[in-house]
Amino acid sequence: MERLKVHQVQEIVHRLRSGQSERGIVRDLGCARDTVRRYARVARESGFLAETADLPTLAEIESACAEISVRRHSNVSTIEAFRPVVEALVMSGKEGVAIHRRLCKAYGFTGSYSAVRRFINQLKAPLIEPIVRIETGPGEQAQVDFGTVGKMWDPVTKRLRTAYCFVMTVCWSRHMYVRFVFDQQISTWLECHRLAFEALGGVVEQIVIDNLKSAVIRASIVDPILGVPYTRFARHYGFLVHPCRPGTPEHKGKVESGVHYVKRNFIASEDLFDIQDANEKVARWVQEEAGIRCHGTTHEQPLVRFNAVEKALLRPLPELPFDLEAVVPAKLHRDCHVQVKGVYYSAPYRLIGKTLDVFLHHNSVQIFDGVLLVTTHERSRRRGTRITRPEHYPADKSLYMTRTRSWCRDRAYRIGPSCLKVVEQLLADGPLDRLRAIQGIVGLADRYSYERVDAACSRAAYYGDISCRRIKAILEAGTDQQPLAKSVQMQLTGYQFTRSASDFFTPEEATC
Repeated sequence: MERLKVHQVQEIVHRLRSGQSERGIVRDLGCARDTVRRYARVARESGFLAETADLPTLAEIESACAEISVRRHSNVSTIEAFRPVVEALVMSGKEGVAIHRRLCKAYGFTGSYSAVRRFINQLKAPLIEPIVRIETGPGEQAQVDFGTVGKMWDPVTKRLRTAYCFVMTVCWSRHMYVRFVFDQQISTWLECHRLAFEALGGVVEQIVIDNLKSAVIRASIVDPILGVPYTRFARHYGFLVHPCRPGTPEHKGKVESGVHYVKRNFIASEDLFDIQDANEKVARWVQEEAGIRCHGTTHEQPLVRFNAVEKALLRPLPELPFDLEAVVPAKLHRDCHVQVKGVYYSAPYRLIGKTLDVFLHHNSVQIFDGVLLVTTHERSRRRGTRITRPEHYPADKSLYMTRTRSWCRDRAYRIGPSCLKVVEQLLADGPLDRLRAIQGIVGLADRYSYERVDAACSRAAYYGDISCRRIKAILEAGTDQQPLAKSVQMQLTGYQFTRSASDFFTPEEATC
């Protein structure tokens, strides 16, 4: 039966006492006929229709309405006898199936599970919580949010993509900034903030956000954790971040209504296709339409209210824009490189296996091990690029990268003519690549003097064995310091065997 208010029931009693039929009351008041019939019966039983009686008071009618409520709920639930037990089980967190089974086994209950479920639902009647409406002063707070707006054309990828509208609403004036984007990544999130502050001409004291992953690493009521880029961004621009409690979008209701307003008005009334065109149009729409409408809460024009009072109270913009785009955790692999966005950056080999924090700036990349800055690279945006610093490898492994052919040739020139001649011959020898041998030969100058290395090369060339192993053996034996015969020195210009094996081996070795 339809539940009427007390003054409506009083009107029915008045019309019945005036002689109006129940059908006429239904027609005039728009109530259900069964409802009027039932209230008329209660009025007769309560003596409200007697001609000598006074018109019943609101309290008397309320009492009669309570009797109707009792009659409607006269059927007593089969669970009523077990109310204390069920209440205790519900308070302890037990679910309906478990409660039904407990009643059947322990208390001999024979009713259905549906009866238990209905009884539990009555116990868990929803409570309406009171809310506190928070109003902030001029320049004190802004709220930001994303909203999906359908497909738009991406001129970069040449295809239709799902677009989102970023909305920042300044709370006091209700003036807003709107921009359409294709993702909600941290770089896009920070870029939208920067453009919004530049459009507003300043920075508010506080920003209220929800718990999107671009800004908040861990959502919590009392201890939320912000992402590093957004934390640094907030410090750079000088505002405080207030994440909403998880699951409470109404805590940023001003921007929620702003997103809905953009969808219901701008998106619904425009034929949008290209995202660049959409951003140009929405910028004009904010200034020419949304900004000069009469706001439903403040009953003033948001743009006029903002320009007149709030704009002058915003904090000034920093001299330099913020350029940190993202912080990406990346593991340092065995090749001494981390991979971020398809690009490889080197880091010291001692950190192999550790997960490092890679800070991506607009033109540079910083790699951190905890709070320690490990290295800095120039940023590359070409996928597959490998940016390497030789010092990040172990010393014995970095030599091959740093000591190139040109480097070896230059050092051989400084060592001496015989060494340079040996190096040139090895470089020209093919098809085997002799770079490792050449690096070993010129590297001997790290242990011996240039004169000794050059002399060892001269002696090795005379004997027809210019391998790194032979030159090293000559230096270790000290034979490089023994003078060669004049006839031998004259033959150094050639590259041939001019002496017999007996000059190099003992008689016993020669017969082997």
